[in-house]
Amino acid sequence: MTARTDLAIEFQKNAEKEIIKEQNFGEIKAFFTELNDNNPYGKRKGKYATIKVGNIDLLPDFEDVEKALLFCLCELLPTFRENILVVGLGNREITSDNIGPNTASKILATRHIKGQFQAIEGFEKMKSVSVITPSVLGKTGIEASEIVSSLVKKIKPDAVIVIDALCANDTQNLFSVIQLCNSGISPGSGVKNTRKELSETTLGVPTVAIGVPTVVEAAVIAKELTGKKAEQKTDLLVTPKDADLLSLRMSEAISAALNVFLQPEIEPEIVLSLV
Repeated sequence: MTARTDLAIEFQKNAEKEIIKEQNFGEIKAFFTELNDNNPYGKRKGKYATIKVGNIDLLPDFEDVEKALLFCLCELLPTFRENILVVGLGNREITSDNIGPNTASKILATRHIKGQFQAIEGFEKMKSVSVITPSVLGKTGIEASEIVSSLVKKIKPDAVIVIDALCANDTQNLFSVIQLCNSGISPGSGVKNTRKELSETTLGVPTVAIGVPTVVEAAVIAKELTGKKAEQKTDLLVTPKDADLLSLRMSEAISAALNVFLQPEIEPEIVLSLV
């Protein structure tokens, strides 16, 4: 019985040997791998970027993490991004599933004020950014995919960026890895409640997913402690005791990088001061 995982570095047996591009940012390493159709892992075709953050609590600041994120985002998204939709997936009330809402709450939305800002010196080239936190099916009665696809048809973004929680099969990767990919994501995958996917195939526009592993199956911990695989399958998922603080710190790093990426022609200090 194999524990499930959403991380390319875990389901690709030789991930670090199959690197197609990499770069270091201080102690932070970012690298890309790629999956083709009919890959043996049963995962969607696409380019996967992995950022090894390590213990985020030990970092004096998020500068290198933000640089790594910007590097990966620029690789995965086309240069045209006048109008972007950012989606924070997950349930704000569940600690292991709130990385999406936490991050989305810190993104500067400009679609409603873009015209006003363009009249101010220094803001002439502000891009249009929309932000949505669709919550979960159990609270709204509406699939996140239905909400997002409806918005895409209405506001016609150049691309969609989706943030969500992921599942790992190694406790060392919890809240210490950030994964980006251009193959999309299935809402709820991090907490084993997979819904209809959000991807370029389903939305019709380039879609980049940003994920942070927040949970592992209990069987993973049992194996790490005993060295033996669990004989019975369980749906029990485990998250670190300080997951609330780790989620906030990760969301701060991701949102800061996203805000700068979304407004490339405005000074970063100005963008971040408006959030």
